[in-house]
Amino acid sequence: MNKSNHTVTEFLLLGFPDVTGFWAIILFIVVLVVYIVTLILNSMVMVLVSIKPQLYSPMYFFLQQLSFVEFVFLTTVVPNMLHVIWLEGATISVRSCITQVYLYCASGCTECHLLTVMAYDRYLAICRPLHYHNIMNTRLQKILVIYCWVFGFLLTQITLNFLCQLYFCGPYVINHFFCDLAPFVELTCSLKTELKLMILIAAVPVMVIPFILVIISYLCVFIKILGISSAKGRKKTFSTCSSHLTVVTMYYGTLNTIYMVPANGDTLTLNKLLSFLYIAITPLFNPIIYCLRNQEMRAVMEKLFRVTNNRCNAILKDNCLHASCLG
Repeated sequence: MNKSNHTVTEFLLLGFPDVTGFWAIILFIVVLVVYIVTLILNSMVMVLVSIKPQLYSPMYFFLQQLSFVEFVFLTTVVPNMLHVIWLEGATISVRSCITQVYLYCASGCTECHLLTVMAYDRYLAICRPLHYHNIMNTRLQKILVIYCWVFGFLLTQITLNFLCQLYFCGPYVINHFFCDLAPFVELTCSLKTELKLMILIAAVPVMVIPFILVIISYLCVFIKILGISSAKGRKKTFSTCSSHLTVVTMYYGTLNTIYMVPANGDTLTLNKLLSFLYIAITPLFNPIIYCLRNQEMRAVMEKLFRVTNNRCNAILKDNCLHASCLG
């Protein structure tokens, strides 16, 4: 890290300055509950895909990876976000801030590419069904997932190298609830133009190209679906990709709005609100959408709950019998 950074040891995260007292406690509870529920749901998806043979398919393998990257994404931001909300503003060290920026951007980049891979998987399944299993074999699945993780973290490493060369001349205040890249860059007095240009260039392989590939994949899928003669056949085929399409729309819609709206002046509150939705709410809906809209996943969960409920009832019955015998 640049020697000048040693004069700056920490930043102040303002969080939500307008949310104080009772409302800050309410916001803390809401975020904590959403965070716990999201972790449970994503963990459930990862476990079910690992242990249930009927979910051993490329689509669920990629869904498992998506749940894991969201697990990393949430854990990077939300715990410190809860700390900031509870204290109504809190300090964070420069090193911790840079680490949070890196993990946040790396996991976000990985998720963008995973969603693109999942769109490609749906394209193969619908447009080339006879060759699907030969093309999307286990080897290709692993290669695509490794590519998503390695590309996401290596590309973000370039940004990290720039961040470690920055120095700051004040004010050391970030009007946000976490160390997002844009407000962090605004604090620096060095290499600001170069860093903004690098971020703009990096956005092409991170967001633009994956988004274009997703659109192309679904254009091909829609053309294929429109060519199906029966309405029932069209509906059944579309249902296989509707969950992923819903998640992609939510993800890119929120993400593009956040980084298209300038984070200054009157738009800062809107930017923070969109970031809150992107970080706290969107990851909650992803497993819900996949679990509720996907028949196989829903059937596995219903069977699991039924078995668990039967076991609990059996245990309670045994305990009652044992208690009556002792009585």
